[in-house]
Amino acid sequence: MTAASTHGAPPKESGRARTLLVTGGTVHTLTAAGAAEALAVRGDRVVHAGTRDECRAALDGRVDARLDLAGRHMLPGFVDAHCHPVMYGQNLAWADVRPETVPDIDALVDALRTHAGALRPEAPVRGFGYEHRRLAEGRHPTRHDLDRVATDREVYVMNASGHGGVVNTYALNKYGITAGTPDPAGGRIGRTESGEPNGELWDGACDLLTGPDGVKITNHGPNFHLDDPEDVMRGHLLRAQERFLAAGVTTIGDAQVSRRELETYLRARDAGALRMRTSAYLTSALLEDALALGLTRTLGDDTLRIQGVKLYADGTLGGWTAYFPDGYAADCCHHGQLYHSPEEYAELLIRAHRAGLQTATHAQSPYAIGMVLDTVEKALAAAPAAGRRHRIEHCGLPTDADIDRMRALGVHAVLQPQHHLRTGDGTLTAVGDLGHRYNPCGLLRRAGVDFALSSDAPVAPPRPFEAVAAAAHRRTVLGTRLGTPEMRLDVADGLRAHTVGGARALHREHAVGALFAGALADFVVVPGNPFAAEDPDRPAGPTVDETWIGGSPAWTASS
Repeated sequence: MTAASTHGAPPKESGRARTLLVTGGTVHTLTAAGAAEALAVRGDRVVHAGTRDECRAALDGRVDARLDLAGRHMLPGFVDAHCHPVMYGQNLAWADVRPETVPDIDALVDALRTHAGALRPEAPVRGFGYEHRRLAEGRHPTRHDLDRVATDREVYVMNASGHGGVVNTYALNKYGITAGTPDPAGGRIGRTESGEPNGELWDGACDLLTGPDGVKITNHGPNFHLDDPEDVMRGHLLRAQERFLAAGVTTIGDAQVSRRELETYLRARDAGALRMRTSAYLTSALLEDALALGLTRTLGDDTLRIQGVKLYADGTLGGWTAYFPDGYAADCCHHGQLYHSPEEYAELLIRAHRAGLQTATHAQSPYAIGMVLDTVEKALAAAPAAGRRHRIEHCGLPTDADIDRMRALGVHAVLQPQHHLRTGDGTLTAVGDLGHRYNPCGLLRRAGVDFALSSDAPVAPPRPFEAVAAAAHRRTVLGTRLGTPEMRLDVADGLRAHTVGGARALHREHAVGALFAGALADFVVVPGNPFAAEDPDRPAGPTVDETWIGGSPAWTASS
């Protein structure tokens, strides 16, 4: 039987759920039982993993469909616990100005012009993915650079960090951004020496781009919630979903959900188009609304659920907005920023904690990570709650003391090794030798801290095997080796962090992340053994042949 012959939900026959028997390869269950030679599935759930005979017996000998692995390997579906699928799909529809495609500002302008030629004359021109340190000029583009693209419509190019970017003069005028416009709370307007806006808008200042009726985040995070018509928004999600499924990702955590994202997910689910299992973390800008509605625990089902609240402590390392009170190594007068004062942040997290909600806080610098841990400690002291699993997102530069506190407090880290792969050199430039600690997965593993690997798409594409390899070799795209060997994470632990670890970060380990009796039958089929090569310098892992969700094919390479 071929995978393509089982597309769609498993039908019931004679009042019973359809059964599937998987044989002919190696089933990596990622449980204590280890690998198995077969898997038995009834409906959308795993019945048994073991020998072929055991699995046939578990199905009472009634096998409706078979999947022959033909010597290939099966893993649980990957869990991407921190990503932004709607934003990712939207960015895929914009001009591609990543370093791989755009070496300098002239090329960036040309890419935007080419993209503009395919748009309606009045449509805004947008691009995603530039990294100013990897442009030949070593700087951000300016409003005047983007004026070369268009002067009669909005032009916006978003930085690879997602925390801001640059607009043209038309956009500055459209949104009333002048020399007299103050920096919004939690944000920064780039300026020339004379005080005039240079086109850069960072973090909370991105609120200015969503217009009077758009989503507003204020100082609760960077605003990347640019709206499009309903059918276009659905197209963004479906475009991103295909990329996730092609990479073997079956469960995701959307780490910043506004009404834009939630409406898009609900419409896709109701139309039967949402195939990824999705956990939503509401932006803390919506905390008051959530509490007023009585949201005090996870709400939803295996397909779509509201899981918790996303907060921000500081900014991004890539944009130099992560907070260093003593200044950056590259510029002692530059400090980055906090989104909230420690007191305001503590009030937000403790309110969410008391209400029974899991929190996920973006924190990169040691100061910001320490601020989160101080607050979690206060929250647990005020309202003890075992197993809440408050999360630190990115957790880029934790100290040894921070790591010990994370273990003691039960705080989970959700990291993205593809960040140091792509921007590790810029981080070293920004913060000096401290940058060698960027994403110290091996230290977390040795200390017994719960952690997950993820993509943060669109900041990096959803490529779990690339993330696992980056955590293992800790080498940047420019060839720089970061840190010491004990900071590396071996391949087996990396795979578990992108499956079991992600499931635990989302409170979904009872159903996804491993293959065991009662788990959802979400799995990925790959041609080679992902555990075989322990060499940290190996390529980024095997390709994906098939992705299955709930016992049915969701994506196949052949299709």
